[in-house]
Amino acid sequence: MASKPAVGVLALQGDVAEHLRALRAAGAEPAGVRRPAELDAVDGLVIPGGESTTIWKLIEAFGLAEPLRKRLADGMPTFGSCAGMILLAARLPDAASGQQTLGAIDMTVRRNAFGRQVDSFEEDLDLAGIGGPPFRAVFIRAPWVEQAGDGVQVLATEPVAGRIVAVRQGPALATAFHPELTADDRIHQLFVGMVKESA
Repeated sequence: MASKPAVGVLALQGDVAEHLRALRAAGAEPAGVRRPAELDAVDGLVIPGGESTTIWKLIEAFGLAEPLRKRLADGMPTFGSCAGMILLAARLPDAASGQQTLGAIDMTVRRNAFGRQVDSFEEDLDLAGIGGPPFRAVFIRAPWVEQAGDGVQVLATEPVAGRIVAVRQGPALATAFHPELTADDRIHQLFVGMVKESA
């Protein structure tokens, strides 16, 4: 692999441009992914925040469901923020009609758990594995993790509600919040490091 790993951003809906910026700042060579051939060309993938039911419908429309599941099963590093966390979950207790997930992390995730758009907020989080000051996390219609399996590492909990909001299981990373909407690229640096390690 080149010194800059090729990291895709699922470019169907959501915070695509923001993740591309953060990945570039974190030392990756980012690219939008909409087709199976584009997925084949990347070393890791980010699934952005957005609307999880819409993203799933577009994953199916673009023929990406099975290619994504295969790459994930083969160990491709993947990072999901907000809607991306929902899509990486193994279980959704409140799935919309026809909504499926990619099942990359052994967790149960509740959609829109912190409330609607008007309930958006910011919170300082202590993140395991990331040095420096607390991370200022932006929560927008955010999910939370209701249950994490034994193999899932909890990286952060939201201090007021006490809910799990950042996890890692092997090559898969997920946050309930939107690190791409801040100037703090430490989570993207962590993920780019995961991609380099897996090469």
